[in-house]
Amino acid sequence: MKPSGKLMSVLVVLLILSMHSISGQNLEPRQREPEPDTTLTSKIMGKDYQLYISLPNGYSSNDTVPYPVLYVLDGRLAFPLFNSIREIREPGKELEDVILVCIGCGLDYDSWHLNRLYDYTPSSDTTVQRIFEKHLRLPEGAVQAGGAEKFLECITTEIIPYIDKHYTTNNDRGITGSSLGGLFAAYCLLHSKGVFNRYGINSPSLWWNNNELQTQGESLFTETNPLPKSPTSIFISVGAQEGPTMVPIIEKFSALLKSRADHKLVITSHIFEDETHLSVVPASCSRTLSVLYKRQRLVQ
Repeated sequence: MKPSGKLMSVLVVLLILSMHSISGQNLEPRQREPEPDTTLTSKIMGKDYQLYISLPNGYSSNDTVPYPVLYVLDGRLAFPLFNSIREIREPGKELEDVILVCIGCGLDYDSWHLNRLYDYTPSSDTTVQRIFEKHLRLPEGAVQAGGAEKFLECITTEIIPYIDKHYTTNNDRGITGSSLGGLFAAYCLLHSKGVFNRYGINSPSLWWNNNELQTQGESLFTETNPLPKSPTSIFISVGAQEGPTMVPIIEKFSALLKSRADHKLVITSHIFEDETHLSVVPASCSRTLSVLYKRQRLVQ
């Protein structure tokens, strides 16, 4: 009997987690983990978040010109990648000056996994939760999901105010993530009410809970209500080899957005040929920065 589409997607995520666990073991005894710039204790979520911050070249606390901010999910893993991409492209001045705030949700394998599964999902999906409990050898009920609404509140009322207080920022905010992080970025597009105006939605797990966000999007984005209400840029991507559970629903979601776009909504979509759910990550991160923060050059 062939596994269902949802089960195949879950198996892909479990493979990612296994690869992360193995790679962590290979780092011993020499650790190469980035150190967070600060740890924020969330009263809303009842746990700590590690913030890894990358500032534009030449940034000074005395700057009078405020900077846009890109909030990056899965911060502990994403920070080295995004920071390196920025540094590599700095000599060519290819990207806008932007503050990168990478939000971590755990310093070890188990806590990172359990936190993101709760924080990034909009609802419970009992079948998926039971699969993860078996993988992690946890008792039934130990894996919780459906915390996206609370986590969005945490970002908007705790993390963003902290960043705005300690750094020179403006109201130009982006958010990006991959896999379950991409699911949460899509959730923010539908529910954040203008907090963000740039979105990187990469390999989003839109299959979650029977394509829940696709259905919500069809209700929210109508011909008479083309959201959002302010200028917004969206990049949505997937690897061509991610399979029939991922690619068709992401193409459908992208088509929905494009069909409901007005002049204020700029949507760029891309399918990375020959890339899997794992191999596509570096490419999608680089392309996210290119699409959302490409420096506009003056014509000579």
